[in-house]
Amino acid sequence: MPSREEQLAGGIYGLLVGDALGVPYEFHAPARIPPPEDIDFQPPKGFQRAHDGVPPGTWSDDGAHALCLLDSLLFRGQLDPEDLGRRLVNWLEWGYLAVDGQVFDVGIQTRTALASVHAGTPALMAGPKGEQDNGNGALMRVLPLALWHSGSDAKLASDAMTQSRVTHGHMRSQVCCALYCLWARRILRGAGASDAWTAAVETFRELYPEGFEARTELDTHVLPPGWESIRGTGTGYVVDCLRSARQCVAEHDTYEQVVKAAVRLGRDTDTTAAVAGGLAGLIHGVEGIPARWREALRGGELLHPMLQKLLRCAVS
Repeated sequence: MPSREEQLAGGIYGLLVGDALGVPYEFHAPARIPPPEDIDFQPPKGFQRAHDGVPPGTWSDDGAHALCLLDSLLFRGQLDPEDLGRRLVNWLEWGYLAVDGQVFDVGIQTRTALASVHAGTPALMAGPKGEQDNGNGALMRVLPLALWHSGSDAKLASDAMTQSRVTHGHMRSQVCCALYCLWARRILRGAGASDAWTAAVETFRELYPEGFEARTELDTHVLPPGWESIRGTGTGYVVDCLRSARQCVAEHDTYEQVVKAAVRLGRDTDTTAAVAGGLAGLIHGVEGIPARWREALRGGELLHPMLQKLLRCAVS
């Protein structure tokens, strides 16, 4: 069992490495993804990579947003949606916490929300709230909240929902973010991935009994009857992203297998691998992430000071 510090570092590295691994394969159908042995930061010769010109080992919006959230938490000592919103705007406009300061992948909902924040809309009112506004842009960044948080399960779930509203205001996205954080917390406390998931779902249902909007979303759309038989397909839909990540974590035994399985689903490869990779990093610890990937991950000058701050908070 990895130490808590190894788990925390594994969660951050796991998210960023998964993101960077998925970047060149984004938008491709599953049938066009190389076999597992050929998936790496540098795709095999002849593969038509997405984001041509982005150097191998570069995280995308997923990693930058997660670091924006982590930096905000470490600086403010609490979840501050306005501070988070400003940091995300700075990412979009100035490349804040993007590798080389280069922004190359922006979701439609996120761009709309951040334009509203820039125009003066309060952060908690900025995220689009329509039925079709359920992309995975809030889920992809939320893991640092679970790593940093020391409050109750109720507060963790509430904060996970709140941070979603900055860019993704629909309750479905909020529910997925809360469930993911509760799941991550239980893994941090030593539970296996499957038991941690079951406990997280039970806790969510206790926190939000029948009659709550969040519970209705959970039972109707996130985990409807028969959901266990629905296979994840690696799309940008927040529910499918969560299911895809769970599937990859449940069916594979190592970090490398998990993130390669996520990429093999095709489509939104960087986000699926980031969401699954963060959890796999918690399970296996930072040493369970192949050294070749950790060493080739770009942006260390941005990551390392922040990670050290997180680790100091964890032991204080």
